[in-house]
This record gives sequence, structure tokens and C-alpha cells, in this order.
Amino acid sequence: MYLERLTLLNFRNYRQLEMGPPRGPSVLYGDNAQGKTNFLEAVYLLSIAKSFRAENERQVVNREGAQSEGQALVAGLFRTRNEALDIRVGLQCLWPLDADRVAAEGDGAQYQVRKRIQVNGTPSTAAQMMGLAPAVLFTATDIDLVSGPPAERRRFLDILISQVNRQYLRSLQRYQRVLYQRNQLLKLLREGRASREELAFWNEELVKEGAFIMRCRREALSAIAVLARERLRSLTSGDEFLEVRYAPSAPLDEAGDGESALAGALEAEGERERALGITIVGPHRDDVRLLIDGTDTATYASRGQARTIGLALRLAEAAYLTDLKGEEPVLLLDDVLSELDPSRRQQVMEAALAHEQALITTVDLAILEGSLLADASIFRVYRGTIEPSSVSLRQRRSP
Repeated sequence: MYLERLTLLNFRNYRQLEMGPPRGPSVLYGDNAQGKTNFLEAVYLLSIAKSFRAENERQVVNREGAQSEGQALVAGLFRTRNEALDIRVGLQCLWPLDADRVAAEGDGAQYQVRKRIQVNGTPSTAAQMMGLAPAVLFTATDIDLVSGPPAERRRFLDILISQVNRQYLRSLQRYQRVLYQRNQLLKLLREGRASREELAFWNEELVKEGAFIMRCRREALSAIAVLARERLRSLTSGDEFLEVRYAPSAPLDEAGDGESALAGALEAEGERERALGITIVGPHRDDVRLLIDGTDTATYASRGQARTIGLALRLAEAAYLTDLKGEEPVLLLDDVLSELDPSRRQQVMEAALAHEQALITTVDLAILEGSLLADASIFRVYRGTIEPSSVSLRQRRSP
């Protein structure tokens, strides 16, 4: 799969952009704050239906442009082996009509953004769109997959599985709603404003959705573990043995469906949950353990080692999506090559060349001169514009 055309309107610092990235590797270079990451953010949004770094849609809208035109747009035309996919995410801006509020808050007056999605001209939902155009995003923060909190590793799993399993995404959405309602009830129980019998329904719903999520995570991680181990070996010349283990908050035996185990854990922790007013057992408390030669990386991995393991997990993600979707995902590398030593940089470039399309950003073109990306297409990013560049990566730095 590859992205044939990207259209942006009032997205971040792009007032208007129409670009056709070629197949193969493309390098986008420019100073910081020119729009390189914004470009990759837009492409990734077309894959997972939301921004990877914004808390809400308002943050991605170019306010000045949207005020005059009333909307923002991210649209991409993707080519697969069998079809063309025209994916459009429109963000309609609904400005406040209260004149007093606007006068008081000025440019800070809040507005709502209504998201409208279309796939090949047909209205769609975020859940239906998810994973139609698979992509894998590499960023400098991937080190958090190793040394960061469990939420980072859960997010990694949720995005990965949701791109290949829509039932998982639906179950995850239902689980979040159930979790919220159950937590509200637990708070009422702690305050003596509800009865324990009212928990029965929410317990049943949480067990049903939670057990399914846990089973999907275990199955996906069994494949990711093998793929990540292989990728790490290629990045480190086979010096380190990586183990990727699922660490659910409730026991999950190989033969059972997980529902009895999760129900039992909820029963065992019932008194503590009512005292705290929150649910302390379930997929929202799961983790993934990463071990090198039997040692937990969260505690003992060096920064360089953690970065390499994060890289191996992303390469494993790309291989997993290729295996299950039958299409290579678009690779998005956001200024990660400068963080790597020459050997690992070469390994990543080899992976990029093996994919149908890779979009790579960098501040420093010099690190790529004379590299495997010598024949890549080069684009200069400057103040929300992208133009082809005549710079050649075949040039080498002076000694």
C-alpha cells in the first residue's frame, strides 16, 4: 500500500497543501517547527482516525484559516493491490454565537469541532475507517514503550490490534464506557449512596468485554514476541535475547476464556475497590513485560538499549500488519534516524527500503548523505509548504 495523494486544508500550520508522495522512500527535511511532524501526523490520522499527539480535534485546526473557511480537512488517496481508497476526515468548526463570551475571551473563545469521515464518498465512522490504510509511526518517544508507564504499552497494543480486528476496537470502546459507569457506581458505594447489588450488571459487562480484550492481547503478543526478537537480533547482531510477555491484571490460563478468572479477581478485590471508589482489575491495568536475557528492561535497560528495543517493537508492528493485512503499511519515521548510531541507522534504512512507501523526516540531511537512501525523493519543508528539492544524497560530506 502507498499514499498517492495527500490534501490538507487548515491543518496545523498547513493552510493548503496538495502533495503526491512517490512510492519508495521520501525524505522531508527542514528546520524545527516548519511542519515535518505535522505532515506525518496528518498521514497517521488517516490510518487510526485521530491525532497521535493532540488531546482533541481543536488542537490540529489552523484557527486563522478555519475562521474564514469554517473547516479543516485531511484527505488521502491510497493505492492497494486491489483498490483505491479515498479517505477524507473533515473537521467542521462550530464557532460560539454568544457575543458576550467572544468579547470576554477574544481569540481564546472555545469552539466545537465536528468530525465527518468519508471513505470512497460514503459516510463512515472512526471505527470503520480504522486500519483501512495501515501505517506504522516511529518517533523519538518510542523509548517510552520500554521505560515509560504501562499506559504506553497498552496504547501500542490497542492501536496495533485495532488495525486488524474491528471487533477488538468495538469491544475496547464498550469496555471504556462500562469502566466509566462502574467507577461512578463504586464512588456512590463508597459514599453510601448505592447498593452492592447494583454492581452485578456492570461486573458482568466488564467481564465479558474485558476477557475478550485480554484474549486478543495475548494472541497478538505471542506473534509480536517472535517478530520483535528477530528484529532486535538484526539490530544488535544477535547479541541480545528479547522476551515479550503479557502481564494481565488478572490470571489468564491457556485453556480458559478468561471470564472466570476476571470475575474471580473482581470478587477478590471487591472490598478494596469499594473503599477506593475505582476499578483496580481489568485490561485497563494490564502491562507488557520486556526482558533482555531475563532482565527486566523497565528497570535496567540503558537509554540506548531502550531506544533499540522500541525500534524493534515498531519493526515488529510493521511485519505483523503486513502478515495479517496482506498489505505493507506506510512507514512514518519522525526524525528518528538522527537518534541512532550508524549501524542501527543502516538497519532501519534497509527496513524502509523494503516497504512500498516510507516517509522520513529529518533536520540534518548530512547524516543521510551517501547512505542507502541516496536515491530517495527529497522534499524541503518550510513554513507549512512542501516543495521538491534538487539536493542529492549521493553527495558526501567533506573530510
